[in-house]
Amino acid sequence: MQRRKLVITHNLEQNLLEQIKEIIPDWEVIAGKDKEVWQDHVKDAEIIAGWKKGLEEYCLAPDAKLKWLQSWSAGVNAMPLNQLESKGIFLTSANGVHAYPISETIFALMLGLTRKIHTYVKNQQAKTWHHANMKLEIHEKTIGIIGVGAIGKETAKIAKAFGMRVLGVRHSGKPAENVDEMYTTAQLDELLPQCDYVALTLPLTKDTRHLFGANQFRQMKPTAFFINIGRGEIVVEQELIEALQNGTIAGAGLDVFEREPLSAESPLWDMENVIITPHTSGSTEHYNQRVVENILIPNLKTYLSGEEPGVNHVDYKKGY
Repeated sequence: MQRRKLVITHNLEQNLLEQIKEIIPDWEVIAGKDKEVWQDHVKDAEIIAGWKKGLEEYCLAPDAKLKWLQSWSAGVNAMPLNQLESKGIFLTSANGVHAYPISETIFALMLGLTRKIHTYVKNQQAKTWHHANMKLEIHEKTIGIIGVGAIGKETAKIAKAFGMRVLGVRHSGKPAENVDEMYTTAQLDELLPQCDYVALTLPLTKDTRHLFGANQFRQMKPTAFFINIGRGEIVVEQELIEALQNGTIAGAGLDVFEREPLSAESPLWDMENVIITPHTSGSTEHYNQRVVENILIPNLKTYLSGEEPGVNHVDYKKGY
C-alpha cells in the first residue's frame, strides 16, 4: 500500500522537518526548493506546502490526490482559486507570519521619509553636507492603517509607542486593540483627509484591485506619506506617480508594484520623495519556523483528526 505523501516545495532546516515527521511518521515527506526534488511526487501528494508556478499541471490533474494546500505566503491571489475550490481542496495561507518584519518595514519607511534618511544616504554617497530642510516628526501624528489584520494590528501597537492617533480600516468594521477609530472601505473618504500617514496592508482581491487611485490621493493631505506593503495592483500606479509628481501627496514608501521587478524606466526610481524596497518587507530569519510551527503543524494535527485545517483557512469567496 502506498504511503500518504506530504510535499514541501521549500528547503527546510532539519529540526523543522523532524517536527513534521514526528506527527506523521508513517507518511512520506519530500522537501526541497528545486523542481527536480518534488515534481515526481506532487501528483500523489495528499498535502502540498508551498505553491510554485506550474504545480497546477500536476496537482490539479483528474487523478491527482491533493486534498489540502498550505500556502507559504500570506497572499493567495496568484493561485488558481476557482480550480482549487471546484475540486474541494482545503487552502490555508501563511497570514500572520509577516506581522513583525512588515510592521518594522512600515515604520522604517515612515521614519525614513519623515527624518529624510534616504536623502542623507544619497548625500553621504556624494559627500555632501546639507540640511535638506529637515523638520518633520512622527510623534503624535495620525496614521491610517488600511487593512487591520495581523500586520495592521502590530503596526497599530507600534504606532501607540509614538503617541500616534490610529485610524483603521477592516472589512467588518469591528474595533481592534490600539485602533482609536475603525472604518470600512466604504468610508475611506472620511478617513483619508485625517491622516498624516496611510499604510496599505490589504490582500489583493477582486474588491481591492485598484482601490487606490487619483480620487483617493486627492483626499489625502498634501503633507501625507503613502506606504504600500500590500500588493501593487491595489494601487493605480500611474495615478500614484502623478500624485507624487504634482505634490498631491508628500511622498511614498513602496515595497510592491503593479509589475515586478519594477521597470528601470519607471519614474519612481528617480523621485526624491520615494523610497523603494524590492518586495522584501516580509523577509525574516524566522519565516520558515513561523510557517511550520505556528501554522502548518497545528493545521496538520487538525487535518489528521478528520477536521478541516482551521489556521488561516482561506474563504474562496473572499479571496483571503
